Amino acid sequence: MKKNWAGNFQYSTTNWHEPESVEEIQQLVSKVTKLRVVGTRHSFNSIADSNDNIVSLQKLNKVLSIDKERQTVTVEAGIKYGDLCHELQQHGYALHNLASLPHISVAGACATATHGSGNDNPNLAAIVRAMEVVTADGSIVTFSKETSEEELLGSVVGLGGLGVVTKLTLDIVPSYQMRQDVYENLPLAQLADDFDTIYSSAYSVSLFTDWQDDTFNQVWLKSKVTDGQTISLGEDFFGAKAAKEPLHPVPGVGAENCTAQLGVQGDWLERVPHFRMNFTPSKGQELQSEYIFAREHAYEALCAISEIRDHITPHLLTSEVRTIAEDELWMSPSYKQDSVAIHFTWQDKWADVQQVLPLIEAKLEPFQAKPHWGKLFTTSPEKIQSLYEKMPSFQELLMKYDPNGKFRNRYLDKYIFNNAK
Repeated sequence: MKKNWAGNFQYSTTNWHEPESVEEIQQLVSKVTKLRVVGTRHSFNSIADSNDNIVSLQKLNKVLSIDKERQTVTVEAGIKYGDLCHELQQHGYALHNLASLPHISVAGACATATHGSGNDNPNLAAIVRAMEVVTADGSIVTFSKETSEEELLGSVVGLGGLGVVTKLTLDIVPSYQMRQDVYENLPLAQLADDFDTIYSSAYSVSLFTDWQDDTFNQVWLKSKVTDGQTISLGEDFFGAKAAKEPLHPVPGVGAENCTAQLGVQGDWLERVPHFRMNFTPSKGQELQSEYIFAREHAYEALCAISEIRDHITPHLLTSEVRTIAEDELWMSPSYKQDSVAIHFTWQDKWADVQQVLPLIEAKLEPFQAKPHWGKLFTTSPEKIQSLYEKMPSFQELLMKYDPNGKFRNRYLDKYIFNNAK
């Protein structure tokens, strides 16, 4: 039996398929009654699981075309961001943002509303301009901004429920240079009045804490650098002090797997993620949870989490706080709201973490926090459904393109249709 990237989840079937063409996918979809698609197996829960058939798109991993006039790139769904980024860079282009690690597939990241950080940066799915999907009867459906924008907005964060995504067209931007500066020990109290100023001080900002006290261990500032521009950030950042050596977000872990810091300028693809493509991202053996809510509640929510830090710290590796710009995607946690995400990277001890998550969720409930679709949570299906304004429309969309539930699994039955079996 295969496991996910972190090793905490074992898939339920040995029927794995690795098609090499869209035609093979169509044939497979036509002949089976149930299947799910996996990306790079970076989800921590059962969202991509199946008792019957699992399809991996890892062999559909090419850049198909770059349209310089429209500033778009069209890719096969199984391509990883790291590979796409290198190809774009060679042609003088870039993506607006990346997740903390470039090892994940484009289709998988978009399907789960995965994101990076930055007040003006929406999640990775927000730049999808068109998407090709093999639906339940084996036919190909194309959703695009030009011809079917409303259905595109509903299907991009599709949770694997509409079919097998085979191709995506993404908006791209001209390549850019960045620098990354890290500061240590930012007081939580500093965010009471300065949250917006702190998070607007760079293109992408991340705060890391182990919740041992009311201090953020690290501040990561990723700043765009234009030709001839000199950026001087100084030794002090709202009470935090400039790091003297490169740091890893997890305390005590060496920084060799991380992207370059200390203000050294470099290409966007080697600064926007936290981790380098050819190295182990994060810790490796770990669990992850994340909760996303409206940005206006940021400081209040962080203080609420701090109240239960004694329950969190024994099981935690690190916690990251990021901002995400609003989008129009139906099943995105940032639908029509600028958001803050609190991410938890846990030790690989699910029995302990399972006891802590309800405490966190209770603290965040006043802020209508939504869990990341691909991470670990204990929020009830009823609560999750109530948090998504477009949930009924999404249910209708899935029924339209997959009336018999070929692409549904227990996860979708439970959290989308509230029909746990």
